Amino acid sequence: MEVSVIRSSSQAKISKTELGCRDLRFCFGKSNDKNKIFSRKPNSVCFDSQISRFRKAGLRFTLKAVHSDPILESKSPATSKSLDRLRLFVGLPLDAVSDGNSVNHARAIGAGLKALKLLGVEGVELPVWWGVVENEMGKYDWSGYLAVAEMVQKEGLKLHVSLCFHASSQPRIPLPKWVTKIGESQSSIFFADRSGQHYQQCLSLAVDDLAVLDGKTPVQVYQGFCESFKSTFSPFMGSTITGISMGLGPDGELRYPSHHKPAKSGTITGVGEFQCYDTNMLNLLKQYAEANGNPLWGLGGPHDAPTYDQAPNSNSFFKDHGGSWESPYGDFFLSWYSSELVSHGNRLLSLASSIFGDTEVNVYGKVPLMHSWYKTRAHPSELTAGFYNTASRNGYEAVAEMFARNSCKIILPGMDLSDEHQPHDALSSPESLLAQIRTTCNKHRVEVAGQNLASGAPGGLEQIKKNMLGENPIDLFTYQRMGAHFFSPEHFPSFTEFVRSLSQPELHPDDLPSDEAEATESVQTSSDPNIHLQTA
Repeated sequence: MEVSVIRSSSQAKISKTELGCRDLRFCFGKSNDKNKIFSRKPNSVCFDSQISRFRKAGLRFTLKAVHSDPILESKSPATSKSLDRLRLFVGLPLDAVSDGNSVNHARAIGAGLKALKLLGVEGVELPVWWGVVENEMGKYDWSGYLAVAEMVQKEGLKLHVSLCFHASSQPRIPLPKWVTKIGESQSSIFFADRSGQHYQQCLSLAVDDLAVLDGKTPVQVYQGFCESFKSTFSPFMGSTITGISMGLGPDGELRYPSHHKPAKSGTITGVGEFQCYDTNMLNLLKQYAEANGNPLWGLGGPHDAPTYDQAPNSNSFFKDHGGSWESPYGDFFLSWYSSELVSHGNRLLSLASSIFGDTEVNVYGKVPLMHSWYKTRAHPSELTAGFYNTASRNGYEAVAEMFARNSCKIILPGMDLSDEHQPHDALSSPESLLAQIRTTCNKHRVEVAGQNLASGAPGGLEQIKKNMLGENPIDLFTYQRMGAHFFSPEHFPSFTEFVRSLSQPELHPDDLPSDEAEATESVQTSSDPNIHLQTA
């Protein structure tokens, strides 16, 4: 199978891709966690245990410099599309930099960067964690992330940075220690559900402008973090670093942590729970109710809403017909709940735009794809997450308008999901929800970028291609995420074919190589004279 890779000014043709370096002796080893890279000793990953598997997949590893002639242009340019308007990125491991601000698996990541460059991928996405950088308030250690930026720059790749003001459970990356310590005595800085359980992986949006962090507000702390980042990485801004995602909530997304409890084994995803029961959220609700002349409505969230893993009809609030969500109280509560989320997004995106607005980087924010129960009238999974979107109301109008006001772009995950592979009983429709959000963004002239949720979703690569090259093609897609699974023989050949299909999705028969030898020629596509792609 021939693979075509289109660059800005030339094309390179290779057959089954041979990636890696014999002398480095690297691989991305077996793991149950698709996001992690494992090594036998620091900064070294051994290849020996999997060499036979790679050979079976047609992958060989060499270190050689060669010369090649340029490949001729397509004979029928009108019949093929190129990557000129499509920018493909690959996410680096979540823990590329973690404890001690050191680069984890540096040699393996370095070899992976070379492989991506040779494939024609434009760049990589790097998660930058608040808990790694600012372990003491106002003191920032960027050393590990600077090292990664230099590696990316050296390979001639672009870098998209995701500023993460949340924690991660797997791999474990906590909030800054000093923030966690404050939370131990002031649990109200975190979201709380109806039972009073706090979600401690990000701060409650209700404290954005409250001086709860040693005399500073979270927005002030985020501002200091962003300004320090901008100053430190100024040599990379606009050249290597082309985009910055502003963390907006759980997993970096603009939403409430309404689904943070995993579904029980063998069950479908429940509706989630409203996260409005911490002291500060209740204060905001009380003020809103009193201002609207209904003080009794400000005592708490809906009493008749289901719990995390329950279906919509298990209680009366989300019932399709006669549910409380359609009552005057339901409209009051959902309007308040969703408007607080949009206001939070506006605060953080306006902050990011003001800081990075004088640079050449684009600012992004991520909006989740809460597609479970989309085929019901109430859309309960969206409602608990903070999006007042129902069968009769477009809840993404206010979101898109807010992004437009701040000149920011929206990242939509889940572009690998198709309706046919969703559980029937969940009444889910990721395709319909994605289409609705994209149409709304187009109305407000907000550009959309895409991500997948997890490599390996059934039919995921074809679904991604469909979304990238459809009637409204996106200009940026980030494939998640580099790690053991990504470079495995079971996955990487498929990804290589996916990149080829993006480069030339429609080839006329006359464009195919007439000489078999032509299809097996090796070409040097890297500025590094020691890196070489060769057929297996």
